[in-house]
Amino acid sequence: MPRLVVLTDRSQLSLGRCLRAQMAACREAGLSHVVLRELDLEDPQREQLAADLADLGLTVVAARRDLAAAVGLHLAADQPAPAGTFGRSCHSRDEVARAADEGASWATLSPYTASGSKPGYGPPLPPDAFAGLPLPTFALGGITPGNARAARDSGAHGVAVMGAVMRAADPGAVVAALLEAVA
Repeated sequence: MPRLVVLTDRSQLSLGRCLRAQMAACREAGLSHVVLRELDLEDPQREQLAADLADLGLTVVAARRDLAAAVGLHLAADQPAPAGTFGRSCHSRDEVARAADEGASWATLSPYTASGSKPGYGPPLPPDAFAGLPLPTFALGGITPGNARAARDSGAHGVAVMGAVMRAADPGAVVAALLEAVA
């Protein structure tokens, strides 16, 4: 399992930037895994985007709906567990334990801290929420290069990042700093 996963949200990109270019810069900086969200797109458009990201050398995980170019699914907390490889978005230690019981391979646990992507969402989880979980769990929500190491030190397997990368003018530099922090 990687220590860094980026979740996509092209609505957060700066004007004039495209998701493919943003993710290409991330891949060049060492990113290996991406969760493709873009749930507003029709499935054929998401399929093409997933294939494009895979062509960059990224391992693509599809959010909520399966895609042929994806190696697995990342599900919302209330979605039924599928056959195959999946992870789950969780918001408590109990939800992570249920995900493990269902056969999830990983989880995200959020919010780690206040998030620019979801202002007012929370409150943030206590740091001990990440210790001793039954499956690899990524801290999500407000993760930056400045706090990613602390998330790992609190017990998170790694970090899942959306806003800090999607809003970055230099996403490669952000990914490089995140990878250094979680190594």
